[in-house]
Amino acid sequence: MDTINFVAATLFGLALVHTFTAKSFERLAERSEKHAGLFHLLGEIEVVFGLWAFILMVAMAFLQGSKEAIAYVESRQYTEPLFVFVIMVVAASRPVLHAVMAMVSLLAKFLPMRALLARTWLCLALVPLIGSFITEPAAMTLAALMLAPTVFKKDMAEWVKYAALGVLFVNVSIGGTLTSFAAPPVLMVAAKWHWDTAFMIATFGWKACAAVLLNATAVTFLLRRHLRDEAVAAQADNQMPVPLWVSAIHLLFLLGVVIFAHHPVIFMGIFLFFLGFTQAYAQYQSALILKEGLLVGFFLAGLVVLGGMQQWWLQPIVSSLEPVAMFFGAVALTAITDNAALTYLGSLIEGLSDQAKYMLVSGAVAGGGLTVIANAPNPAGVALLRHGFADESVGVGGLLLGALLPTVVAMLFFFL
Repeated sequence: MDTINFVAATLFGLALVHTFTAKSFERLAERSEKHAGLFHLLGEIEVVFGLWAFILMVAMAFLQGSKEAIAYVESRQYTEPLFVFVIMVVAASRPVLHAVMAMVSLLAKFLPMRALLARTWLCLALVPLIGSFITEPAAMTLAALMLAPTVFKKDMAEWVKYAALGVLFVNVSIGGTLTSFAAPPVLMVAAKWHWDTAFMIATFGWKACAAVLLNATAVTFLLRRHLRDEAVAAQADNQMPVPLWVSAIHLLFLLGVVIFAHHPVIFMGIFLFFLGFTQAYAQYQSALILKEGLLVGFFLAGLVVLGGMQQWWLQPIVSSLEPVAMFFGAVALTAITDNAALTYLGSLIEGLSDQAKYMLVSGAVAGGGLTVIANAPNPAGVALLRHGFADESVGVGGLLLGALLPTVVAMLFFFL
């Protein structure tokens, strides 16, 4: 183990501690007048990994030279952070959001429960499963925006919000496993292990559906006394109704970004056309969530830089585990590192049995809701929903407790 690896591991550990204590910086900001702005910045979970990645680059430049530091940063793959930024902004646009809300409202009429409860259940069950086709970050963005006004609001009890947040994160993580391209941890291994969509549905998909439906039903039952219909009185905003053709064009932009998700030059070009279209028809638009999307992209890019230097200690742990131990180990390791990074490391291990491959991926997706960094779409959910929590920040302990039971449900279905 050379010096830079030790420094990188130490900084990664400090970034984790910072993530777990981010809420305390918000409390410090309230007590401090002189440095309130700095504490607010340090309390932004989305800033954490980008900040510590910058510190790593400074340390690398000092220890190895600036050329080596720049070469390392440029050697990283930033497609995922760019994609998550773009898909968040496009999916959250008013025409797309209204189209999905209309679909959810229509389906809610056929469910044997009051409308608000039915829409909540669909946002926690159907939308995460749709993530298998529109990608998990898009599903997270849409579900978060639809749930924010009714579930994640200031006057709702904190424990209820954390229970709903835990279910949302877990369901999005496992809900993307019906296809081979939507869940980042599956995408990392699908091509090398020859896992196509038919294989995913037969092996993972039906189990994921069962777990998603059970989790959504349980938390909706818990929410039934806390949801008030008057709270929905909508979004009967004074904005101009969105014409069908505008919604259709926005959905085509979304489809184009999804199809070219692994080609940043193309999906960034589509995104620029999208920005131009929103300017041309501004009367049908709400403010784009550019700030939130950029913060999430910054978070994920920092995770790419910091996580790229953890292979030396993570891979030996993964490769030494027997299949059953690998399942539980993957759940635990996912809580402290991105689940896509974990399965990528597993894909580098030669000679893994089919059972070990299944256990690694199923453990990684089952544990994808435990922390903010466990799954790529989680920072998007935090960025869009944190304003509804106390101190306008999501506590890591609250999220962990909220995600515990739905994670156990997912583990049971995948393991048994």
